[in-house]
Amino acid sequence: MKMLLVALLLVSTTQTHAEDSALQAVLSQKGLQKVTHWLTDWLQSELDNITLPEVKGSVHIIFGSVDYVLYNMSIQRCDLPEPSIAFSEGTGISLQVSGLSIAITGLWKTHYGLIKDGGWFELVMFTVSLNTVLQLGREDKRLSISTAVCSADVESAQVNFHGGGSFIFQPFVKMFNKRIRNKIRAKICQTFEKEIEALESHLAAVSVAMKVDPYVYLNISLTDSPLVNDSGLGLNVKGEFYSNNFPSEPPFSPKHFEVPWREDYMVSLGASEFFVNSAAYAYQSAGALQIRITDDMIPKASPFHLNTSQFGQLIPQLPKKYPDLPMQLLLYASEAPLFSFNKTVINVNVSASAKAYAMKADSVAIPLFRLDVESSFSGKAYIDKYLLKGVLEMKNLTVTLGATEIGCFPVGPIKQALKLTMSSFVLPKLNAQLKDGLPLPRVKGFGLRNSVMTIENGFLALATDISAPYDSWQ
Repeated sequence: MKMLLVALLLVSTTQTHAEDSALQAVLSQKGLQKVTHWLTDWLQSELDNITLPEVKGSVHIIFGSVDYVLYNMSIQRCDLPEPSIAFSEGTGISLQVSGLSIAITGLWKTHYGLIKDGGWFELVMFTVSLNTVLQLGREDKRLSISTAVCSADVESAQVNFHGGGSFIFQPFVKMFNKRIRNKIRAKICQTFEKEIEALESHLAAVSVAMKVDPYVYLNISLTDSPLVNDSGLGLNVKGEFYSNNFPSEPPFSPKHFEVPWREDYMVSLGASEFFVNSAAYAYQSAGALQIRITDDMIPKASPFHLNTSQFGQLIPQLPKKYPDLPMQLLLYASEAPLFSFNKTVINVNVSASAKAYAMKADSVAIPLFRLDVESSFSGKAYIDKYLLKGVLEMKNLTVTLGATEIGCFPVGPIKQALKLTMSSFVLPKLNAQLKDGLPLPRVKGFGLRNSVMTIENGFLALATDISAPYDSWQ
């Protein structure tokens, strides 16, 4: 059941109409069936760890009433057919298990007047069935789950008592066999409902503010109730990033989009421009989009180093005022990078500034100048098997002198040097990595398979199957 919850949290959403959601997803019937298969395999592997509840009761025999307890039970064998699972429109998920047979051993004890006895027993139940409907909802902006309907049946049960005075009670087993079946039948739904309540308690304890790293967190609250029809289940997720220390709303709003639903894949996902841009805004608000560059970060083989004398090739007056001093550059985003998705193409606009300092021997930083850089890039991305591949190109680059402590100087040579660096070193190295491909992420053994990613107007769409550790058991 916990596996089923994980799948519901990771994947969801039929065609949606939530104006303020930045993340959408679709769990198809194919995906639901696969989750059921995983769940069956997982249950089979966990039989040794399952704790069965005690069964208590009393039965009237010829000599009077005998109180009994069946406890310390463990499953020795279980023939578990794959459950039948389907979406229940407007409610959640219906689950049916039929034809289950199970063999259990455990301990027994009885209390008859002043006589106490005990021993061990073997219990075999045939043709056990369970019919249930899970209600999925929205509570405090998070997913909630409850049992809407539960019924169970046990067609037959055979019990053999051993040890103690079992030879006295065994002849009367047929007289209370039906009562034991009724007790077990009631326990099935009680146990199932208890597990669902524990699951709901776990959900209630999960914060909708998911910490990503020391800089930002992601709001994963639901914008509306789960959407369920006969062929799909879905959630709309706010999907907005915030700075941990300086949370604020960005100067833009999410726009409506609908992720294409591919029924031939387990999951269809969609992430809007707002999702990506809110991340950029949050990181910029947190002060994470900056780096201080020192000369020891530049390869020794590089023809250019951070030194006032070498910068004299670009700024003639600099070495005259501050001869042969090491330099530092503070590179930072002056505004949050802005992404846009336009049918097959990803566009990125970057506004950055670079503050230059000369470093005296006593580590005092002397401000020199500030350059403001506006740049734009376009790229394409696609998935090839288990790798994310693509290509990136620079569309435009402008450089202006934002401030100076050493007098004005032409920025044309610096602009040409930056263009040369980007076109000859940075972009070729990055594109070589994108050509080879970056591995798709895996989370606790779960990964993407047979994935197709497309760039749509305003959002990214991903249709994919999911692989799990349980697949290797087959």
